[in-house]
Amino acid sequence: MYRIVMKKNLNPTVTMMKIDAEAVAKKAEPGQFIILRVDENGERIPLTVADFDREAGTVTIIFQIVGAATQKLNQKKEGEYICDFVGPLGVASHTEGLKKVAVVGGGVGCAIAFPIAKKLHLQGCEVHSVVGFRNKDLVILEDEFKGVSDKLKMMTDDGSYGEKGLVTNALKELIDSGEKYDEVIAIGPLIMMKFVCALTKEYGIKTVVSMNPIMIDGTGMCGGCRLTVGGQTKFACVDGPDFDGHQVDFDEAMERSNMYKDFERRRHEEICNLLNKEVN
Repeated sequence: MYRIVMKKNLNPTVTMMKIDAEAVAKKAEPGQFIILRVDENGERIPLTVADFDREAGTVTIIFQIVGAATQKLNQKKEGEYICDFVGPLGVASHTEGLKKVAVVGGGVGCAIAFPIAKKLHLQGCEVHSVVGFRNKDLVILEDEFKGVSDKLKMMTDDGSYGEKGLVTNALKELIDSGEKYDEVIAIGPLIMMKFVCALTKEYGIKTVVSMNPIMIDGTGMCGGCRLTVGGQTKFACVDGPDFDGHQVDFDEAMERSNMYKDFERRRHEEICNLLNKEVN
């Protein structure tokens, strides 16, 4: 059992938790992920390591409440326990040797982008962060990004905070102004990463994306997280989650990601109704 030592609501649909998981904290690196279960009958939930403290033995996770399993997780309080917390899994993000990088995050994907930006900053890399949200109410981790970024562009779709526009608008402005990047790292919704990669391909800038498809066992055995990269089948859990964005078949990935949305919506409604009955 793993104790929740801190819980914080970042916005109405996104929650941060620190989990007492000493063995995972000792080995975790930015870009890796864990798989947890809330209870013995719970669904396996893959979540990226948002931060870690090796001395305290804690791992930070950030999750969006989008389905039944994350709804159950969000019901947990500080001091309570979750059943399983397995990791670190996946291949850590490659950051060595990079001198200047643009880190692009969208929505809850910023929780994955932040630890990578932090590691790059600590290694002495010049970090330009471009982070985007639908509106002001959904902004997360602004202060954290400020602390690790030489330049920070805050974007909102509706202009309610920062600059109005998409992350691709801000990235294009930076490139056109003369900024030369060793690499662009893009993490967020599939459609966002697709268009970031389309933009950087025009400029010949290497671009790495973090793929988080449907995942079950996290060991490469089930094949649920398969992707097509450069015409070959890859598994996000063992080959990634980072891949060359210019080689990823985003259209196929988006089609597969929508397969279970109706089922998940029904399960979410069932769990919400059950929790409401328990409260009443």
